[in-house]
Amino acid sequence: MTNTSPKGVALITGASTGIGAIYADRLAKRGYDLILVARNKDRLDALAARLRLETGRQITPLQADLSDKTGIAKVEAAIHEDPGITMLVNNAGVGSVASILQANVDKMEAMIELNITALTRLTYAAAPAFVERGTGTIINISSVVGIAVEALNGVYSASKSYVLSFGHSLQKDLADKGVRVQTVLPGATATEFWDVAGYAPQKSSEITMRAEDLVDAALAGLDAGETVTIPGLHEGEAWTRWEQERRDLAPKFRNPKPAARYHVA
Repeated sequence: MTNTSPKGVALITGASTGIGAIYADRLAKRGYDLILVARNKDRLDALAARLRLETGRQITPLQADLSDKTGIAKVEAAIHEDPGITMLVNNAGVGSVASILQANVDKMEAMIELNITALTRLTYAAAPAFVERGTGTIINISSVVGIAVEALNGVYSASKSYVLSFGHSLQKDLADKGVRVQTVLPGATATEFWDVAGYAPQKSSEITMRAEDLVDAALAGLDAGETVTIPGLHEGEAWTRWEQERRDLAPKFRNPKPAARYHVA
């Protein structure tokens, strides 16, 4: 019989394959009990069984479709009902490489529901409980296309820009309340994401990172206290400089009149 972990429970979405499954492996080996959320019950059950055997942790599969409001509500309820949850990994997401002239708008709406609405609602479910206990960690998986917005589908890029901006706001609101927030920006990563997005050859590209390396770097960034982790960015000071320039620009927006270049009297 397993014992309750002193580290608590990590709830991971999109946990049956790819980045989410590797987070599950790594966090179980770090001593966390897990709640694994995904749509594919067979994959969830197989992963849970393997991790129980290998780590001795309590692993609970939770089948839910986070592109559906009923599925989101099911996971929200699990968060509200389990005071042992100390970490939320918002990993579930879907992408596309189609332009606005090619993409189906209903599929784009479903992408928004999964990449933005589910992530937001689950964060809103977890954050108050973490604040009440004075501890907790929220890891939100964004993407480098949240910055390099022209790289893929516009809705996908915009959804990942949202995750980055949302993370900044969470850090401002929660940092002094004992809650850690990390936003992870993967670049191209070798997972089934590319099969769904419509460009499978990217998995074998020379610029594509192994999912294991991505997660290990992300957790190293968490250990180091990073609020934003970009595993593929070798020049870390470039992010620091860009972020400072962004913050320095903000006060310059505070003007009651349009700039002279617009020739508004």
